[in-house]
Formats: sequence, structure tokens, C-alpha cells
Amino acid sequence: MLPREELLKRVENKEEIARIIDKAEKAFKTWELVVSDFLSPPVLAEINQIFSSLTQVKTIPWGGYPQAERQRVAIHREEVFAEESQIPLAALDIAGNFLFDTATHRDFLGSILGTGIVREKIGDIIVLGERGAQVIVVEEMVGFLETSLIQVRSVPVKTTRIELPELKIRPPKVKEMTTVEASLRLDAVASFGFGLSRSKMAEAISNGDVRINWKDITQPSYNIKNGDLVSFRGKGRLEIGEIQVTKKERFRISLTRFV
Repeated sequence: MLPREELLKRVENKEEIARIIDKAEKAFKTWELVVSDFLSPPVLAEINQIFSSLTQVKTIPWGGYPQAERQRVAIHREEVFAEESQIPLAALDIAGNFLFDTATHRDFLGSILGTGIVREKIGDIIVLGERGAQVIVVEEMVGFLETSLIQVRSVPVKTTRIELPELKIRPPKVKEMTTVEASLRLDAVASFGFGLSRSKMAEAISNGDVRINWKDITQPSYNIKNGDLVSFRGKGRLEIGEIQVTKKERFRISLTRFV
């Protein structure tokens, strides 16, 4: 048996992690590969944190492509061979003419949820601009969505299954930067990294649009540290690299931005 109470003490998303522990115990008892629904980045980060120290069971996260934010997790005994290809995923193309009625990620998600599907059955949504979007889902939802998802905003759409290699994934652009700051405050560092004024950055942080290592941070004065991953809704991610103290006791910070 896994040390459930001890593991749950170390996490914030206790309800979701408790369900994953249930699946891990099933995998351990039955020697089967057990797969979760789609999980959010904060939950995935906590799963990686607590399961990396366990020897009885192992986890494999996969969301259909390497940069996927929402992923399913396969859980198996250490003695059982498992790989990403054993995690059942399906992809759908949502085609329509959005030239005069642009739809956002939120619009596509809202229309999918409007069919009655719960969020856990849906992975990443890849918005393709005026021609629609693509979405990764659990296998069992394909037929339902092909017949039920017929409109997004005011635009009629045709929803059809495609193969995962047909996903139009745009590899993230990477930009290396260095800044020198008087402090390690999140608003100061992130304003440089994302190219916004410090006041606008502080407002975005206070509004809950910024996460550190997938955890909500609403204090602009939060001090970043080496290895932190700053995600800014709609703007990409910023990885904090080496931090050095200069002769004038300022901080020289290496940054990698992913857009």
C-alpha cells in the first residue's frame, strides 16, 4: 500500500491527487496499466513531485505531443513495461469559417463543454485562426463530439476525427535574454521577460494571470529563484536561469522565453 496520508500532506490539489493514488494502488494490486483522465499542469507537477520518490509504482504523462499542457498519466508497477503509446488519445478537427467571427480558445472550450462533456475528458485545444481548431480528447468521446459539436460562437462547424500526427503543432519559439534587476521581484523580472511595463505586469499578477511552477501567484513582490517556470496566460512561458549578484549588488538573471 502507498503512504496515502503522507503523500497528501505534501500537495495542494488533494482531491485530484487522492484519485491518482487510488489508481496507483489499483495498478500495484492488479499489475495492470491504469490511465487517468486529462490533468491540469498544477496537478501534473504535484504528481511528478510525489511519485518520483516512490519505487513501487511509476508514472508516464502524455498529452499527444511533447509540449502538451494537459496530459493523461499512465500508472504501472515498476516491473511492468509501459510507454506513451499505450495511453489512449484521440484528436478531432473542428473546421469552420471563422474569418468574420474569430473564436478563441475559451470559445472552443465553452462549446465543447456545452455538449455536456466534463473538462477532464478534454486535452489541449490548438486554435488555428480563421479555419477553426483541433482538440485532443479521450477515445470514448470521439463519436459523441462528431455528432454533437456543430457550432462555435455563430459559426457552423464540422467535427471529424484525425490522426495525432495531423495535429498542426507550432513548436515554441525560444529567446534567450539577460536582465539586471535591483531585486528578484516577480513583477520586475517578468515585465522584462514578457516585454510589458511593470505596472501592467503587476496588474496581471494580481488578477491571477501568472503562475510560478503552475501554482497561482498573486503577489507582485514574490521573489523568483533559479529554475522557476513563469507562465503568463496568453503570453507564453519564462524559465528563470542562472542568477548572479553583481559588484553593485544587483541581480543578473538569465531568462529563456517560450512563445
